Amino acid sequence: MSRDSLNETSDSTDDLRAPTPVQLAAAEPPRTSKMAAIIVAFSVLAIVGLSLWYLVQPQPLLVQGEADATRVDIAARIDGRVAQRPVSRGDNITALQLLVAIDNPELLMKLHEAEAARVVALADLARIEVGTRAEVVAERKAAVAAAEASLTLAQQTYDRVKQVTVGGFEPVAKLDEATASLDVATRTLEQAKLAYQEAVAGYTAEERGVAQAAVAKAEAAIATLQAQVNEMTVKAPIAGQVYQVGAELGEYVSPGVPLLSLVDLSDVWLRFDLREDLVKDLKVGDRFTARIPALGDTPVTVEVRTIATRGEYAGWRATRATGDFDLRTFEVRAYPVDKLPNLRPGMSAYADWNGVH
Repeated sequence: MSRDSLNETSDSTDDLRAPTPVQLAAAEPPRTSKMAAIIVAFSVLAIVGLSLWYLVQPQPLLVQGEADATRVDIAARIDGRVAQRPVSRGDNITALQLLVAIDNPELLMKLHEAEAARVVALADLARIEVGTRAEVVAERKAAVAAAEASLTLAQQTYDRVKQVTVGGFEPVAKLDEATASLDVATRTLEQAKLAYQEAVAGYTAEERGVAQAAVAKAEAAIATLQAQVNEMTVKAPIAGQVYQVGAELGEYVSPGVPLLSLVDLSDVWLRFDLREDLVKDLKVGDRFTARIPALGDTPVTVEVRTIATRGEYAGWRATRATGDFDLRTFEVRAYPVDKLPNLRPGMSAYADWNGVH
């Protein structure tokens, strides 16, 4: 046997005894591929599970509102020109501080006229309260005495004429004249006595009442005009901040026209316009957490104090496809439990309504 044949025989024997790496790879299953498949399968299952979990979780229902505050519109009650306006927009004011002064000379003249009329009425009432002057009483008394004297003379004349007429010495006409003179003297005395009694008694209760009513009427006219004059100086009813100014110096204003607006920054709340299906379980006194983006998304605990008694408008419109009906919107006012000095009207606010109920 040759050497080459021996080498070939030995190589064949070695090939049968030690398999090559390719043979090993073909004979054993790939462990790396199985691990990769397992990892991919677990990843897919995790993604599907997380997706299903996310789908079944309730989605947040964010309701948006805004901060609001008490606003007072100041209007004029009289006409005239703006003489003073010591405040401007953005100024902080105190209660009873002067805001606007109105000039109206005609109104002041009417007040002076009414005051003069009251003086006349008071003088007339004083005259009636004092009664008849002593000089008038004495004059009436003297008139009575004169009438009595005239009556005595007329009576004596009548008696003489009657005797002469009965004796036939005087015609009957003379007796008639004496009778008429006696009657006139009697009536004159009666009138003089009545005038004297009237002077002594003074004015009647009805006359006093008329004089007192005239005084009261004059005082009422003064009170009315004085109230209008007081409206010439417009003062702040509350402490707050000037929000808007509607009248400039020298401008003519009429009653009812707004002069300026005030905002009470000490009374700020959050206003939410909620659908009626969100308000059904809400009641006054409930608390929930709202966030205000303007204050760094600060969580604020608020308390419901007002729920509108009637819906104002449709906040959600129904469609024919759903077959539902329109849902009204109710205003809800919620006040911060703790005061926020930096909270100002107009700032936005929102709350997760699913977290509330």
